[in-house]
Amino acid sequence: MFEPLDPLLHSQLRLAVMSLLMNAAEADFNLIKEKTNATSGNLSVQLNKLKNAGYIKVHKTFKDNYPHTTCRITEKGIDAFEIYLNALRSYIKPTD
Repeated sequence: MFEPLDPLLHSQLRLAVMSLLMNAAEADFNLIKEKTNATSGNLSVQLNKLKNAGYIKVHKTFKDNYPHTTCRITEKGIDAFEIYLNALRSYIKPTD
């Protein structure tokens, strides 16, 4: 009756990051940090978890001698997010 929820996406911060990236071609670290109200350290850890799962790609460069990190959702991440949403719907509107 209830579909299993992806434990990787069932974290508030990781879900917020994925939601943000579903609606943007890419987002930089500072924008994600601002929108999610996360600390730098926690956000870094959560981005690495999403990256290691293949849900996002992280690109690190330097901009005016400062580190610049951008994130982009992958096809695998899009699929996982859509599956997660469909599973969540089974909890909101369970079938008989």
